[in-house]
Amino acid sequence: MATPAQWLAGARPRTLPAALAPVLVGTGAAAALDGFRPLTALLALLVALALQVAVNYANDYSDGVRGSDAVRVGPMRLVGSGAATPRQVLGAALVSFAVAGLAGLALAALSNWWLVAVGAACIAAAWTYTGGPLPYGYRALGEVFVFVFFGPVAVVGTTFVQTGSVDGLAVTASVPIGLLSVALLVVNNLRDIEGDAAVGKRTLAVLLGDRGTRIAFTALPAVAFAVVVAIGATRPWALLALLAVPLAVPPVRTVLSGGRGPALIAALQGTGLLTLVTGVLLGAGLALS
Repeated sequence: MATPAQWLAGARPRTLPAALAPVLVGTGAAAALDGFRPLTALLALLVALALQVAVNYANDYSDGVRGSDAVRVGPMRLVGSGAATPRQVLGAALVSFAVAGLAGLALAALSNWWLVAVGAACIAAAWTYTGGPLPYGYRALGEVFVFVFFGPVAVVGTTFVQTGSVDGLAVTASVPIGLLSVALLVVNNLRDIEGDAAVGKRTLAVLLGDRGTRIAFTALPAVAFAVVVAIGATRPWALLALLAVPLAVPPVRTVLSGGRGPALIAALQGTGLLTLVTGVLLGAGLALS
């Protein structure tokens, strides 16, 4: 029977910045457009966090039953380690999906019922990342879906539920956060590249190879902050996000220097912190603008 600490580890709290940052940026964009609504912003945050926990448990379940987690470099997985049964982990994923769904319904009731379709797409994407007969995470498409759902969908969606409109500011501001979220997945898959290749899990890292993946990781924050500079041309306060640039140095240095195993776990933590701080600063800068 898994302990509470193991269930918490299984929820993978280090990935939560990827869920929190888009909501902060989307809310900052809403404030810039004079549309900030605290209740809908909080509901959007609850949806994002519950979905992230749900996808983490769902991945644990799906990878565990496929045998993909038999040999891991990263943190313990509940099913792969035997700490919890597949049925228990699946139940945790379904409960998390239910929380996200209920919060999403409340959000739709307060804003627009078309959000139900968006929420259904988010849940489907979360489940089919490693679940179902054709998991896209096994076909080098994980980064594409992460960018779309943690970038435009999450940021623009958060702005939309508060302002009732889709604005170019939110669309542009979604790009840096989407790219940094992709960086989280890239460094995670770089860490697991050998194990994934051994079990036939064809992530983008496996296709690019070790060197190509390290170069791709380095490019992501560079492009993200270049977009921040572009936003700052018309919204100068957005340049506050550049204060997060020094946080990119340790993970980039680790990746470029050939770090492996535990070093890449530290790089993953650093990238999560970079994503969160960038989200806080960019959201605050947009609100001040």
